[in-house]
Amino acid sequence: MNKETLQQSMYDLIVETSTNLPKDVRRAIRSAKERENAGTRAAMSLDTISNNVKMADDNVSPICQDTGLPTFKIKTPVGVNQLEIKEAIYAAMVQATKDGKLRPNSVDSLTGANSGDNLGLGTPVIKFEQWEEDYVDARLILKGGGCENKNIQYSLPCELEGLGRAGRDLDGIRKCVMHSVYQAQGQGCSAGFIGVGIGGDRSSGYDLAKAQLFRSVDDVNPNEDLRKLEEYVMENANELGIGTMGFGGETTLLGCKAGVMNRIPASFFVSVAYNCWAFRRLGVKLNAEGGIAEWLYQEGEKIDLTQGSEAELETAAADAGEAPNVVTLQAPITEEQIRELKVGDVVKINGRMYTGRDAIHKHLSDNDAPVDLDGQIIYHCGPVMLKDDEGSWHVKAAGPTTSIREEPYQGDIMKRFGIRAVIGKGGMGPKTLAALKEHGGVYLNAIGGAAQYYADCIKGVDGVDLMQFGIPEAMWHLNVEGFTAVVTMDSHGNSLHEEVDKSSLEKLAQFKEPVFK
Repeated sequence: MNKETLQQSMYDLIVETSTNLPKDVRRAIRSAKERENAGTRAAMSLDTISNNVKMADDNVSPICQDTGLPTFKIKTPVGVNQLEIKEAIYAAMVQATKDGKLRPNSVDSLTGANSGDNLGLGTPVIKFEQWEEDYVDARLILKGGGCENKNIQYSLPCELEGLGRAGRDLDGIRKCVMHSVYQAQGQGCSAGFIGVGIGGDRSSGYDLAKAQLFRSVDDVNPNEDLRKLEEYVMENANELGIGTMGFGGETTLLGCKAGVMNRIPASFFVSVAYNCWAFRRLGVKLNAEGGIAEWLYQEGEKIDLTQGSEAELETAAADAGEAPNVVTLQAPITEEQIRELKVGDVVKINGRMYTGRDAIHKHLSDNDAPVDLDGQIIYHCGPVMLKDDEGSWHVKAAGPTTSIREEPYQGDIMKRFGIRAVIGKGGMGPKTLAALKEHGGVYLNAIGGAAQYYADCIKGVDGVDLMQFGIPEAMWHLNVEGFTAVVTMDSHGNSLHEEVDKSSLEKLAQFKEPVFK
């Protein structure tokens, strides 16, 4: 293979995977939009997602700011030098990161240092397999942390909340899969896709589950039992009412694929790999020179998901069918302004906000803040940033990260520093909810994965602190205009996330009885 040609092919695969949602995934999202009731928060979310996909196309920028841990699956003919392919991937990763197509996501597990170029021990993941075809099949998935953290593994038999005993049979597997959808709620950026691995050991089971995500959304499982399982889950998981972003709604799951392998008698694992709606996986067939001969997952027309979108975020109606209360906020925000907000209100923010993820929250729990946060807004976000030749920073992608990771810190930090609003996705727990009520704070849910939509609301970068934590974890000072989100936890003790969790658990119980004989 030609070294330069191969490296360019790997670069193109990385960029396209990060910025161009596959056609089979677009078809699944379009079907979800057609099922959703007009004027709901779920329909509003799907419209925002659609706009985001279009903006990523137009800008050739990351669909989601969390470009995850890149995982390559590569099949090579006998005799092909796999070391050369690996070298080309490494070089392409560095270039794609430099160009702002990937966020630097490789972090030393012991020191916390970010490599800055997505290279490091174990990153990226590259899995090779030999076969007897005369071409190289190279596939890539970018699976972000929000959905990766909702992966789950069951050891049968086990007791499942809402479903009771799951035994070592197809019905027990069915219960595990249904429970996996329930436990993800909106934290994995639903509506999502799941890959199910049945059997193996703890590590091979997860590998098998993730491998199912490389299947086409439209394929049919050749194993009759697994086909019935996949169809059952797709027919019934959406009855849970979790909906897009966990806001409630008609579509919770967009795809389910299952695979099976043998196990040892003592172990029976069911492993589930959850993937968000931003299902970024593509593949290519390479010719003898290393050039791209064919793109995979791109059969059919390229759908413009914005066609038929009925409303922008701030003008969508609430689930009850009534127009929401739309409130414009300018930081710093007073407690009185916060106390007037309630769950379901739509908030439009102008002015300053500060990003803060895991490292920032840990830092603020032990140290003073680098800026005055009284009355301010913290945005759970690790953006993709690029610096121009003059040394100015520009936001390339800036959607919300999953907020629940900050639950141990959030309430205490808000009270200590006077923070009035937190923006993220997926909601937070009882400790934060209690602090919001005591302190006078609010949690705002942005649309997960909508990194281009929100980047467009950011009009400038006014500064940055704590860069020692790396670009995703630094505290960025952002100047925003019309940054829109939904109040899902208010200062009166109300939580939409708590309500949806409770109602979906009640609905889960209807799937307790045996289905497969």
